[in-house]
Amino acid sequence: MARNVRIKDIAEALGLSTATVSRAISTPARVAEPTRSIVQAKAAEMNYRPNVQARSLRTQKSMSIIVAVRDISNPFYLEVFKGAEAVAHAGKYTVLMGNTENNPAREAEYFEMLRDGNADGMILMTGSMPDGWTGPNKALVVALEMIDDAGLSRVLIDNAAAARKAVDHLVAMGHRRIAHITGPAGEGMSERRKAGFVAALADHGLDLPPAYVQPGDFRFDTGRDATRALLALPEPPTAIFAANDEMAAGVLSEAQQQGLSIPADLSVIGMDDIYLSRAVFPPLTTISQPRQDIGRTAMEMLLAQLGGVDEPQEKIFPTTLIERATVARPKDERE
Repeated sequence: MARNVRIKDIAEALGLSTATVSRAISTPARVAEPTRSIVQAKAAEMNYRPNVQARSLRTQKSMSIIVAVRDISNPFYLEVFKGAEAVAHAGKYTVLMGNTENNPAREAEYFEMLRDGNADGMILMTGSMPDGWTGPNKALVVALEMIDDAGLSRVLIDNAAAARKAVDHLVAMGHRRIAHITGPAGEGMSERRKAGFVAALADHGLDLPPAYVQPGDFRFDTGRDATRALLALPEPPTAIFAANDEMAAGVLSEAQQQGLSIPADLSVIGMDDIYLSRAVFPPLTTISQPRQDIGRTAMEMLLAQLGGVDEPQEKIFPTTLIERATVARPKDERE
């Protein structure tokens, strides 16, 4: 039986040190290009397979990482997970998706896995941490959600600026009565989107009746319920910005069930650009964020920390308005 390929063999084949080859395979974020790609390509060519059991015993690592999300049924998280898993796989880590279902007790269970050494690190996408958490902060990276003053590395978008893009587009199309369906109250990401929406309306000199801001929780049914409330107002909005695409799909469903034509009678903008935004009819105008890039960057930060990088890092990704078919000029602008 042929001898297993060792890191030493790859190093000799490339004329590199074993330390460089080891880092390129186990913590790729610590090795610059093109060396990282050259090492990984040679490892694949030589059919290198790490002895995970031996590595775990030697390093006292589980070689597993948790990606904790609030709702596994939301397809948004799957794209982030895909990017994160690709980087983890290159580093020979296994990725587990932890579904908290917005339940603090379930979230605490994943943190206990981290504390007990059953996972080496966590990418946190829930927007909260257990009270009194005293575990290894260097093994945590926050993705998209906002946890202030925690001293954690994080990968973000500018949520307020993203909401402003939605409002600016609707105003440019002639809308003056614009409503918003928020994300979960009290959570940083939702509050920043709401703040960006409110500030953009104020900058355009537009009124915001209190009933034009409806509470949501990022779910389809909430989008429908909020739309029902908005359309029942004496002066309903001509446009709705939903804080995510799933709620925006609920807006389309309820409005069309009530006999409205989209976008002739009501304009709608979502956020995230998940596959659902292209599957609904008409296709949804939305604010896109680079989900796989966010996942990849968060995992690179986490692996770098596990490799010894102590300084918290931050990356803010831009967002893009994707114009499809759910926004048009309001009726009074067309008449």
